[in-house]
Amino acid sequence: MTIQQERSLLDKLLHSPRLPIYVQEIQAVLADEAQKRQRFYDQITEQDKAEFINGEIIFHSPVKLRHNLASGHLYRLLSTFVMQHDLGFVGYEKIMISLTRNDYEPDICFFVKARAAAFKPDQMHFPAPDFIVEVLSASTAGADRGVKFDDYAAHGVAEYWLIDPVTETVEQYTLQNQAYELVIKAQTGQIVSRAVPHFEIPIRAIFEEALNRATLQQLLAKQTGD
Repeated sequence: MTIQQERSLLDKLLHSPRLPIYVQEIQAVLADEAQKRQRFYDQITEQDKAEFINGEIIFHSPVKLRHNLASGHLYRLLSTFVMQHDLGFVGYEKIMISLTRNDYEPDICFFVKARAAAFKPDQMHFPAPDFIVEVLSASTAGADRGVKFDDYAAHGVAEYWLIDPVTETVEQYTLQNQAYELVIKAQTGQIVSRAVPHFEIPIRAIFEEALNRATLQQLLAKQTGD
């Protein structure tokens, strides 16, 4: 559903004589969700890979090798670049992003320096990042393209990448007027981040070990030469 469709539906609800009834039903659902969410917080441990989505606890199975390689390759490049240029903080795998209704653990996320400076060593819940990457799998693609796509946009995540490790494709989305617009969908060529200043890499460096190493060396050499 597009933002325009949602606003149209909301306008109809606001003018419906049944609005008070709907509000009561929504409040009851949200109250029940809040109790489930607290139980989720009480139950999960650092060993769990789990998310809380629309009132349901979603536990994730171990990832396939291609998934781990793609996320690891990108994390290595992004974290090195961010560290070298003192741009902020890059989280990996089990950083819990707690939004208004849901809690997610994206594969990779980036926070600008000003926001990251407020984080505490024992912090376990984090606000919406500036940049998120999700690596698709058969069990997560629906949420990555559905509720997460909408929720990340609604909470101002400026840039969102979807990586398909099977087709070796990257989709880059940026936030425009509270919704994501596709910048590129490609298997080759360069990709330039909009949320991480001057971060540019070959798409193939996400999938190819040798090119990943070469790109990492180039990033380090460029910093040395600055």
